[in-house]
Amino acid sequence: MPAQPRSELPLPGPAAEAPDARLLTEAVTRLRRALRASIRTDYPWEKLPMAQVELLQVLGEHSPARISDLAARQRLAPSTVSGLIGQMIATGLVAREVDSADRRASVVTLTDAGRDQLAAWTTAHERRMDAALASLDDADRAAIAAALPALFQLAEQLGQLDAGANAG
Repeated sequence: MPAQPRSELPLPGPAAEAPDARLLTEAVTRLRRALRASIRTDYPWEKLPMAQVELLQVLGEHSPARISDLAARQRLAPSTVSGLIGQMIATGLVAREVDSADRRASVVTLTDAGRDQLAAWTTAHERRMDAALASLDDADRAAIAAALPALFQLAEQLGQLDAGANAG
């Protein structure tokens, strides 16, 4: 029997007796929603859409990058990414440059403003997460710490499943 969340809030309806996959999906959804909402407390002036934040994160790890590569990494249509990048260029978060490997193509890079924005966003999220973790008891913090490697592996497996489905 899977361990049930030790939250003060009851799980809605049938999720209380759901299998691990359903409980994990619910937990991840709640965490993302709570993290997005809580960031406004420490960072109320932040109005950057999550899709742009995620592109900044990818560019923080893989820059410079072509629009097609960003789209593939984010599993979005190239036209969607192109539109987001256009908005981010207009606000000075990213810049478009000629690809040194293929002068006919362009790549996107983070600007200093984009790096600063990403760092501030990340710091604010870490601060909120640190405060929430500090409010948990030692056993819950240890359980979360112990689960992190498996959660990263699960994300990797989901990515591989997605890549396999898109290749076929």
